[in-house]
Amino acid sequence: MTGAGHMEPMLPDIGVAMSDTIVNLVAQAQALSGSLHPILRSTVGDLVRSMNCYYSNLIEGHHTQLIDIERALNNDYSAVPEKRDLQLEARAHIEVQYLIDHGQKPYPAYSAEGICWIHKVFCERLPASLLEVPLPGGEGMMTMVPGALRQAHVMVGRHAAPEPEALPELLARFTEAYTGPMLGRLETIASVAAGHHRLAWIHPFPDGNGRVARLVSHARLDEIGVGSELWSVSRGLARNVERYKALLQAADEPRRGALDGRGNLTAAGLAAFSQFFLETCLDQVVFMRALLAPAELMRRIQIWTDEEVAARRLPKGSWRLLRETILIGEFPRSAAAELTGYQERQARTVISSLTARGLLVSETPKGPVRLGTPAEVTERWFPGLYQPEPPPSPRLAVARKNDEDDELGF
Repeated sequence: MTGAGHMEPMLPDIGVAMSDTIVNLVAQAQALSGSLHPILRSTVGDLVRSMNCYYSNLIEGHHTQLIDIERALNNDYSAVPEKRDLQLEARAHIEVQYLIDHGQKPYPAYSAEGICWIHKVFCERLPASLLEVPLPGGEGMMTMVPGALRQAHVMVGRHAAPEPEALPELLARFTEAYTGPMLGRLETIASVAAGHHRLAWIHPFPDGNGRVARLVSHARLDEIGVGSELWSVSRGLARNVERYKALLQAADEPRRGALDGRGNLTAAGLAAFSQFFLETCLDQVVFMRALLAPAELMRRIQIWTDEEVAARRLPKGSWRLLRETILIGEFPRSAAAELTGYQERQARTVISSLTARGLLVSETPKGPVRLGTPAEVTERWFPGLYQPEPPPSPRLAVARKNDEDDELGF
């Protein structure tokens, strides 16, 4: 039976290149974290959770348009069953990440309980049709139990996933290796990259392993002070999906000889995947830091607002209110007259126009307002956040299970 030793090595060798990447990642992540007003940060967090869901689903072969994600969050679901299922799947992902981002997960990310909890709360939110997964060998279907470890042997591409009986021991070793007191700062950050692969290699669940691995990595990065609700590695992984999956598969391979470490699995493969993962994290933090630079963000929003005012789709005075939310996070509705220089009635009209389009949002009808990010403005306010829509394919239209990920370790 597969034992903990079959998963070694657990950490990559941290050379100069990886060390430099980690140091740069930490510095850039700290700069990004302190760049926005806390209330505006919360608004951007909502946007990033939708983005993370979009890209994580795209990796799985499930394409859900941004407008459909927004509708799902407003309980507006398609009458087409397959499309509705994708909307529910997207909403489930966003809700689970919200719990993670707001410190509401009851267990550490790197624990058997934490990993199973993420799978459980995600799958509990899925429609029944998405819990039906093929039996090993493709003979029939089974209903997946949210949070339950798999009870069957599976082949994942060329990788024979560990026996079900081995899963508790492997998850215990996973926790021990990546949370031990002897890990230094560099090793702790590198362990998130290595752990992403090793969790996929363990393949603890009948289905959903890819999404769970990405959510676990997101949660762990947040725990160690590198991740935040302002960025997501899934965007970078999805935009390099072929390399992502190829390097995951390469790290499944056995040791390639005496010069390839001392463990059962390839040390070179683990190091290559870890470097790729960390570079992808750094790339996404740098991208978001540039995208959210306050001066540039205000410039883009002002240009768009001026165009809308010129086209008479928004009233004059709109920019002054939007600018205030960027600068101070939120303001009371009673301040609109002073900010616009208008009489109170006219100022209320400006507020109403902006809230009607979701450009200003509030927890209550009379409460303070903050910036909103409806789907219609995403590309203008946050250019490049979403990649162009891929061409439709029969597999995406059917919106069933992730065949590619089953082949390559998810």
